[in-house]
Amino acid sequence: MAGHSKWANIQHRKGRQDKIRSKLFSKLSKEITVAAKMGDPDPEKNPRLRLAVKEAKSNSVPKDVIDRAIKKSQGGDAENYEEIRYEGYGPDGIAIIVEAMTDNRNRTASNVRSYFTKHGGDMGQTGSVSFMFDRKGEIMYPADAGDADTVMMAAIEAGADDVDSGEEGHWIYCADTDLSDVSTALEAELGESETAKLIWKPQAPTEISDIEAARKLMRLIETLEDDDDVQNVTGNFDISDEVAAQL
Repeated sequence: MAGHSKWANIQHRKGRQDKIRSKLFSKLSKEITVAAKMGDPDPEKNPRLRLAVKEAKSNSVPKDVIDRAIKKSQGGDAENYEEIRYEGYGPDGIAIIVEAMTDNRNRTASNVRSYFTKHGGDMGQTGSVSFMFDRKGEIMYPADAGDADTVMMAAIEAGADDVDSGEEGHWIYCADTDLSDVSTALEAELGESETAKLIWKPQAPTEISDIEAARKLMRLIETLEDDDDVQNVTGNFDISDEVAAQL
């Protein structure tokens, strides 16, 4: 789930953590396999694979799982996945982007459309909401990586566009095509980041301050993320501290 990145790790139901972890490992493994199949199986020679492996490691995916995903890409029985983006509106008019990898476009489109409808949303055409987002590279460092000025200077030198620093950490943004280079340059100055990935960054997030509206939106996002074909779900919302505490 991603509205503002600071809420990306909110667990909506405590009892579902194991299921969520298993699904996350599966989605990250799929990205590794696709990245390796599309390019070189060596992460040092394949920027997309390097970032996929980094994201997997940051989520504690075991090394043997990562290695199997890369090896799978080189076998003749590796699935052929198509990358598709779906767009629509959730409850209260929140814009939502759904990124999927599928071996059956009709199945995935039908499922995603039904989730929007069931939870008070409406799936639109490609481009219907993406104009409200910027495609960016996002690199996250913990707060102890340095003070805001230190991280800002390192980010500028690395070629980043913007930095959002706070008590929880530092979020560094760059052009999507520069993510691998900026991430590598930052590692030389600040050490290894916690995450480095491509995101859809909302241009003007809508703050949700009503608990019931937030719950409806979370149900839709949760249902979308439960689908095995869905890789990422992004919305142009932010959640107030009070509502986040209740969730």
